[in-house]
Amino acid sequence: MPAKRKLVPPALNITPTIAEGPSPTGGEGDGSEAHLVDLQKKLEELELDEQQRKRLEAFLTQKAKVGELKDDDFERISELGAGNGGVVTKVQHKPSGLIMARKLIHLEIKPAIRNQIIRELQVLHECNSPYIVGFYGAFYSDGEISICMEHMDGGSLDQVLKEAKRIPEEILGKVSIAVLRGLAYLREKHQIMHRGHGIDSRPAMAIFELLDYIVNEPPPKLPTGVFTQDFQEFVNKCLIKNPAERADLKMLMNHAFIKRSEVEDVDFAGWLCKTLRLNQPGTPTRTAM
Repeated sequence: MPAKRKLVPPALNITPTIAEGPSPTGGEGDGSEAHLVDLQKKLEELELDEQQRKRLEAFLTQKAKVGELKDDDFERISELGAGNGGVVTKVQHKPSGLIMARKLIHLEIKPAIRNQIIRELQVLHECNSPYIVGFYGAFYSDGEISICMEHMDGGSLDQVLKEAKRIPEEILGKVSIAVLRGLAYLREKHQIMHRGHGIDSRPAMAIFELLDYIVNEPPPKLPTGVFTQDFQEFVNKCLIKNPAERADLKMLMNHAFIKRSEVEDVDFAGWLCKTLRLNQPGTPTRTAM
């Protein structure tokens, strides 16, 4: 028989920063027009190509229709992963039909840590970028916080590595670009860096996690004769132990490896689908399981 959980008062109240969509009356003054204008302004502030803009617009439009999240509204499909922080499951939000990734975090933790989680979740509602996993919302239920995120049907990078055995450099280039641009967005728009809200830690710390997928043993060290000199130099700049000497975000963004990767024509989705034996990539509006 499982141990009885310690109940925590439901002090969680995380409000989206985008409108919840039109009211039931459907009139012109219901706020839906204002929501669309606000949505366009958010997208115009970001430097996106047409595909990224459409994808993000589709996600934000769907998010506006989700409304309040409740435990009874979810149907479990499968487990995606588990760790010290909690369990992540693939679920369907029955009212909207959307597939989401739901992470359950037990709240038998110190109040300061719980409050930090809540603060960071509030910021997630304002993170609208194609380089940041979409956030639908969070709610408290039975001693746990549920965090509902966009379901990434390509899985996690460690799952990809298990199938691929080795990830090609051109693929790693596109991943590195996404990591750096995501960090740049968090820093410039929300004053957030990888190791916590308001902490000006070096962005290369996030690259350490990427390097875990390149080689199997710490500290990361690239095998000779496999990767180009540009990539090896890029990795070495991320591995300098002294934070003051380690490459910062601007240096990494302007590195020759990143500049080369930006102009390379790589069918990332095609490679991923072939590696994982997936069908055509899904979108934020896809509801099929």
